[in-house]
Parts: sequence; C-alpha cells; structure tokens
Amino acid sequence: MLAEDMEVPLLNNLNDNGDRLRSKGKDVFKEQQKESESSMESPNLEFEYGDTDTLVAELSELYSYTEEPEFALNRDYFEEDFRSHARGRRWIDLSAEERRTYVMRLLDALEVTDRDKRLKVARAILYLAQGVFDECDTEVDVLRWSRRNLFLLYDMGIFTALLELLSMEMDNSQACSSAVRKPAISLADSTELRVLLSIMYLMVETIRVQTEDDRPEWRAAREAFKNELGAPLYNGEPFALLLFSMVTKFCSMNAPHFPMKKVLLLLWKTVLFTLGGFEELQEMKVRGRQRLNLPPLPEDSIKVVRAMRAASPPASAMELIEQQQQQKRGRRSRRSAFVDSLEGESPFPKKQPLVKQDSLDTYNERDPFKNDDARDEEEDPEDGDSGMEGEVDPLDRDVIIQPPPPLLRPPAERVNFPKGLPWAPKVREKDIEHFLETSRNKFIGFTLGNDIETLVGLPRPIHESVKTLKQHKYMSIAEVQMKREEELQQCPLSLGEEEVEETPAETLYLGLLPNLSQYVIALLKLLLAAAPTSKAKTDSINILADVLPEEMPITVLQSMKLGIDVNRHKEIIVKAISALLLLLLKHLKLNHVYQFEIVSQHLVFANCIPLILKFFNQNIMSYISAKNSICALDFPHCAVHEMPELTAESLETGDNNQFCWRNLFSCINLLRILNKLTKWKHSRTMMLVVFKSAPILKRALKVKQAMMQLYVLKLLKIQTKYLGRQWRKSNMKTMSAIYQKVRHRLNDDWAYGNDIDARPWDFQAEECALRENIERFNGRRYDKNRNGDFAPVDNCLQSVLGQRVDLPDDFHYSYEMWLEREVFAQPIEWEGLLADQ
Repeated sequence: MLAEDMEVPLLNNLNDNGDRLRSKGKDVFKEQQKESESSMESPNLEFEYGDTDTLVAELSELYSYTEEPEFALNRDYFEEDFRSHARGRRWIDLSAEERRTYVMRLLDALEVTDRDKRLKVARAILYLAQGVFDECDTEVDVLRWSRRNLFLLYDMGIFTALLELLSMEMDNSQACSSAVRKPAISLADSTELRVLLSIMYLMVETIRVQTEDDRPEWRAAREAFKNELGAPLYNGEPFALLLFSMVTKFCSMNAPHFPMKKVLLLLWKTVLFTLGGFEELQEMKVRGRQRLNLPPLPEDSIKVVRAMRAASPPASAMELIEQQQQQKRGRRSRRSAFVDSLEGESPFPKKQPLVKQDSLDTYNERDPFKNDDARDEEEDPEDGDSGMEGEVDPLDRDVIIQPPPPLLRPPAERVNFPKGLPWAPKVREKDIEHFLETSRNKFIGFTLGNDIETLVGLPRPIHESVKTLKQHKYMSIAEVQMKREEELQQCPLSLGEEEVEETPAETLYLGLLPNLSQYVIALLKLLLAAAPTSKAKTDSINILADVLPEEMPITVLQSMKLGIDVNRHKEIIVKAISALLLLLLKHLKLNHVYQFEIVSQHLVFANCIPLILKFFNQNIMSYISAKNSICALDFPHCAVHEMPELTAESLETGDNNQFCWRNLFSCINLLRILNKLTKWKHSRTMMLVVFKSAPILKRALKVKQAMMQLYVLKLLKIQTKYLGRQWRKSNMKTMSAIYQKVRHRLNDDWAYGNDIDARPWDFQAEECALRENIERFNGRRYDKNRNGDFAPVDNCLQSVLGQRVDLPDDFHYSYEMWLEREVFAQPIEWEGLLADQ
C-alpha cells in the first residue's frame, strides 16, 4: 500500500496537456502528512442524499453575496410603483382580486420599449417573487408569501412574458459585443439577465416543490407548468433547449456576460421538474418493467442505499508509518518505566509477547492481555467491524511491533452490519450462455449456440448450477430495448413503424440531438473551470462574470468575503452540472438505451473520465468539509434580520455544519456518472486503469458516508481484475468491503482476474461497434428520409396531376413570366433526351 499511496500525489496534475506525472519528494511527504492528519479523525457523516437540498438552501444559492445590495433596490422600485396604486396600504393587506389587478398592471408595463423602465418593472416583480420580505417578520413568512405570489404570477402569464424578454436579451448583439470588448466583466454587465433568470428560477423551484397544504388550484397549476416546460412550445423546442443554447453561446466566448451560475441552476431545476427526480425514476422503472412483462425489481435501490452504514476508511501509508513510530516510542517508554519500578529485582524482567503485525487488522488488533470472554465478544459477527481499516504494503508485513492500546477508536464508531448481504445477486442471460458453453465443451465436446434449456449429457452439479443461475436471472429494460432494435433493423418492412411514446425525455432528446456534442463539451468546459483542482489559465472560461463586483475590494475583510463568494460560486456550478448530467443519463437510459449511449460516448470522447478523476485528485475530506458560506448573508435571512457586523474571525469560522451538503452531493453525483460511463464497458474500465484511478478512489473512501463509499467500491470492483494479484493481496480490506457492499454477479470473476474479458485486446472496436448501433438507431427513428428506398412510387398520371401543390401568393402574378422564362425560352433537345435513356 505504501508504494501505491506514494503514487497518489503524483497524479495531482492530470492536466489537459497530457496528464503528465510529476514527482517531488518533499511535496509528496507534506501532502500525505496533511491528509493523514485530516483522515485520522474522519467522523460519520449524517447525510441524506436526495434530488435537492432544502428549499431554503436552494433559494439562497441562487444569489451571490455580491448581489445582496440589490435586494433593497428591488424593494425600492416595487414600493415606488406600488405607492401610487395602493395609497398607503401594504401588499399583504390587499384582497386577492386587488393583487391580480396590480400584477396585470405590471405585466402591461413590461411591454414598454424603454429598457430602463422595463428593468424597474422586472425588479418590482422580482421583489414579489422574493416574498415581499420588508412586510414579513420571519423567514417562514417570506417563504409563504413568496409561494403565494409565485403561483399568482404564473397564473397571470408572467412566465411567458419573461421568456420573450429573455430571448430579446440573448439576441442583444450590442450587449454581447460590448462584453466581448471589455477587459474585465463584472456584475453590472448582466443585470437584466440576472433579474429575469432569478424570477424564472424562483417560479420553477417553488412551484416544483409540493407541500401538504397546497390548494387544489395550485396542484393543477403545477401539472400545467410542468407540461408547459417539457413540451415544444417555445419556438418548437422545450424550454431547456433555450438554456442549453445559452450555455453553448457562453462557452464559445460570444456572450461572456451571461450569468452562467443562474443559467445552470435554472436548467438543472427545469430538467428535474419536467423529467422527474430519483424517486420518480424508480417508479417509472417499475412501470416500464410491468409494461414489458419483466419480473419486478428484486429490491428498491433507494431504500437499500439509505439503510447502509458507513465503513471505516482504509489507512494511508503516512498513517501507518506514524502509528508504527508511536507504538515504538510507547514500547520504549513502557519498558523503561517497568525497569525503574523493579529496582533491586532481577535485571531481566519477563518479556512481553511480540506479535506479528497483521495487515488486515492494523487498527483492530486484539489485546493479548484480554481474557477469552472479551475476545469472543469482539469476534461476534453481529458486532463485526466493517472491513475497511488500514492496509499495509507487503514490504512492511514482517515488521514486528508491540500491540497498540486496546482502544484506538471510540466504541461508538463501530459499525453493526445486518445479517446477509444488502443486494440480491443478479445473472445476465449472456452469463448463463457462457457458463453452459464452457460446460458443454468440457463434458460433451460441442456447443449448442444460445440454447440455455438443453442440459442433456451434463452432470448433475451442472444442472443445479444452471437452476441457481436461472433463479437469479435479471433482464434489464435496456437489454429488451436492444433486442427490439436489432429486430427492427433486420425486418424493417414486416415489423412496420415503431410507436414512439412522446415522453418529456423523448422531446428533450429530439431537441438535443442535432447539437448534442456541443452541449456536452460546453458543460464539461464549465465543470473543468469550476473544479477546485483546476489551475488558472489565461485562455480558460471566465465563470465569475456574475459574482465579481464593479469595484474590486480594497480591505482585507472585503477580500475575504469575495474569496468565500467565489469559492461558493464554483461549488454551486459543480453541483448544478453534476446533478444535470446524472439526471440526463438516467432518464435517457430509461427512455431508450441508445439515447443514453450516445450521450455517454460524447462524454467519454470529451475526456469526462479523466476530468472526474482530476476532480477527485485532491484532499476530498477538506473539500467536503469546506466552509464557503456566510450564514448572515444567505437569503432570506439577510432580508429579514439586521445585518450583524462581519469580522475576519467570523468569516474564518464559517458555519457549524459537519460537512458541506452541496459538495458531498456533487461528489456522489460525479461518482455515479463515472459508474454509468464505465459499467459493462471494458474499454472505459481500462481508461480507469490507465489513469491510475485506484489510489485516487481509495482516498475517497476516507469520507465516512455509505452512499459515496458504495459508488467508490463499485468503481474499484470493475477494475480489480486488471490491477494484478499484488494489488489485491495488499488491499484485502477493500476487497472485503466490496464483497459486503456491492451487488454480486454470480459468474463475475472480479476477485481473481481469470475472466476472458480481462484480456485487453481491441477495445477500440467495442466503441466503434457501439457507435454504429447508435447511428443506425438514430437513422431509423429520427431521419425523415429513412424510408425513401422503400416508399411506393405513384405512376398514375391522373393522380399525380391531381395533387395539390402549395404555391406562393404572388405566383399567379408572375406566372406568365415564369412560363416564358422556364418553358418557352428553353430549347428542347430531343436527341439529348433519347441519348440519356
């Protein structure tokens, strides 16, 4: 393990120019020492994974801290206009009809040609969407009035009006050219866009979230808004396509003033609203299996993952070295004390027993002085350890050390595993075919192709094995879709047209398809720019346009505040992109597997795998426990309560949370994306091996959160067969954790590496074959001229002449000129026509 962990810091610079490895001995030692200090006390993280964080947290992340003065500006513009309408009354005192009348007045004012007046009206609408906070006493009141106002705004048609204004601002060539020429872009360059996007985000996020006290008309409005956003109503495309085009325009440097954080947040929440979250995905999967007459799922994956407990992380090499040094110092001090206490007695006290260090139990060694009863209690399987403690390099195995003190870890951190494994095992039909093919070759001498029913001539144990495999056989929706696609390609005429259900995912994919590679590359560019491991480059994308103030900070306190704001800004961008990509992959895979595969291939070709590994090639514990938040400046707290005096000490302290929810959420999302890209793809698994991902992923196991550990272990499992016997031998704790937490495939030889798929040959052919299948699928389903060769030809003169041809309105005015020019003036060369025949 020592050799592997010494390689970990050498991967810190997987940069775009070739991911060169750098070796600097002192830096390596310091980096490992830092990580060992942080990981020795890694606590259990009480984190519950979900579609989003709490509503308050999601709303507060919409605004940068530099936008805080604009809250008062929104209020002032609203009160200036409202005072002339309500004559001294407050918004919360108006009747429902009076509120509707005033919103209609604002809607009319949005259509004025004066840009400054439109902005003032938009700010007044934003103040309503923010919950008229100046008239509220608590944060709960602000959220309650915000919800009421947003449903009213949607009912009055504000969203459609905002969409037209957003399209105008996107096409504002003057603003774009002005931003391109500026040497430094600030918050002021995106004022109109930020106001419009903020209102739209508040509408989407607030209406999306269901509450128990929702009125019936609100529930109907939610469904109508959901269908409206997912349908191709905006220039023949769903609303998400407009936001995708904003992302690509920004990344192409044509509109560097776009507030990209707000665009990405709105895009993520729009996709989440229209397609559904993780629980809706699970329900759709269950319904899809029922529709295809497939057996039900063996378990609910969401419930299984939530019931898992975190395991103790594996120790790094530095931790083991420090522990050995402490043990040696402790042994010498105990020995000298023992000698001093025995003055006058024999100078040769009885030696204490020396114990050989067990590489599997570095932190869980038994105290040799305990009685047998206590030892038996420790070894009770119900109170067994989680199996991911320290691992030692084989070079250190012969070091004889004194046993450590009995309690190196508080008893509360011990993990109790339930009896049995968490997942039901699965077997693919392909695995049963392979098993029978091998057995027939061995016992009979010939094979029967894809026959999994005939067992004649095979011994009784093979019969029992096949029976067990069939009991756990699992047919996925993706396998059914691939078989169906193969049949449609082979028999296009006899099977006829495929009925494609117009789901929101299908509509979105249809809009994404023409420019899919551009969208994927743009998202990955933004993810790279926001990653904490990225180095600042002059040619990189500037994602800070909507966080930098017009006047740069001049005091230390202002600089600290801006630094926290910038780091928080980047974290939110990573959160939005990771959640968006994961949602797209999961929904498209359920809609049709080849839609998922084309997005996956674009991600792989755009270097998504090394980018995610680059992201994790940092001190993950520091990233997850980052304190880049100022609670006093979060909305709606800052709008309701008086602003306390900020000091450098309060900014350094940060919040009291054990971890940062958004950063842990982002890490899990990126690990899930990496799993989806590499599952059953040997060429991509080899990319994990080539980029030396094993030590990077093992360091991520330091985070004691069950769901994150599960996806790390999945990534380690698929590449263990390629890592060699020595790696498996020196990482037995990780191997045990894989066995305990990851689902078993009964025929999967992952722990030994004897599988034929482990031979690294011709992986390029695998991607090419997949690409060919994807192109055939897209050509068959989405190419308008796909049936041109098979379309019947009408040879009847009467029916051909009787067809109605749409001609332009002015054609009959110029008909005679056209006839003269195209017919009478053109000589007919009959000989040429005959020669062509």
